[in-house]
Amino acid sequence: MDGILALWKERGMTSHDCVFKLRKILHMKKIGHGGTLDPEVDGVLPIFLGKGTKVIEFLQDNGKVYEGEITLGYATATEDRYGEVIAETPLMQPFTIAEIDRAMADFVGEITQVPPMYSAVKVKGRKLYEYARAGESVERPKRQVSITEFQRTSEPIWNQQEQTQSWRFRVVCGKGTYVRTLAVDTGASLGVAACMTDLTRLASGGFTKEQAVTLAQVAEAFETGKMTEILLPVEAALKDFSSVTIDERTWQRVKNGSRMSYQELGLSQLPLQPVAVYYQGQAVSLYQANSKEKDGMKPLKVLRTELEPKNGNY
Repeated sequence: MDGILALWKERGMTSHDCVFKLRKILHMKKIGHGGTLDPEVDGVLPIFLGKGTKVIEFLQDNGKVYEGEITLGYATATEDRYGEVIAETPLMQPFTIAEIDRAMADFVGEITQVPPMYSAVKVKGRKLYEYARAGESVERPKRQVSITEFQRTSEPIWNQQEQTQSWRFRVVCGKGTYVRTLAVDTGASLGVAACMTDLTRLASGGFTKEQAVTLAQVAEAFETGKMTEILLPVEAALKDFSSVTIDERTWQRVKNGSRMSYQELGLSQLPLQPVAVYYQGQAVSLYQANSKEKDGMKPLKVLRTELEPKNGNY
């Protein structure tokens, strides 16, 4: 099987757990995932099977959509509700809707984030969460991330007894964004401690909740011979790429990874971005400009060296 599954990851599982279970369900080893989800976060997790694993790296820059909840009044070591409380700023009165919306609006666009200590970002060869678990501190690298949309989706609720305030939100963001940190920074903008108290991923890499299937549904489809009904083609990960269709003669060169000019590939000019090369309706390679040759193109990734039988998804 070659293709992509838009898996709905349930809470309490790691992304690796999903891959492990799918290997047992589908009786195959070549399975990978794109875009890790924390164990207590549910939502869309793109899974790549067989030759589909070749396009994982090209999916990472695609935007993600989340919905969740921010709570003001306390902060935790993990920046979500599951960590140890490390700071408290009891709210004697709630913030107004206008104050909250202004604070959130400030984070739309290109912003700078400092990754949480409990994250997989590597510093000096070790993951940040390894430092955190060992009780060690280390300077965390700042990173630029892109926030396309960050909006409140519910009325803020003030818990007078606990002196906290919470509301639901929706965020559309780019690669490398930590939504937990976005929640913490929103609180900091308002001058109080905060954390993320709920999160679900609605879309990732162009795959949506509506396309997603559970592990149980995958198992049923496999047992009943209906995998083609839920398995998306490799091409689904390349829909944002410019493309070109080649003939039989060019296919013989492309499948061998040959370098050639952009004219030989049937392009009108040298492209600035990689181009998906199709033959008989199937993506067979990705080509990019070769800076060492005038008008030259070279393979970025050979996806297929032979064509596959078509099914209903192609």
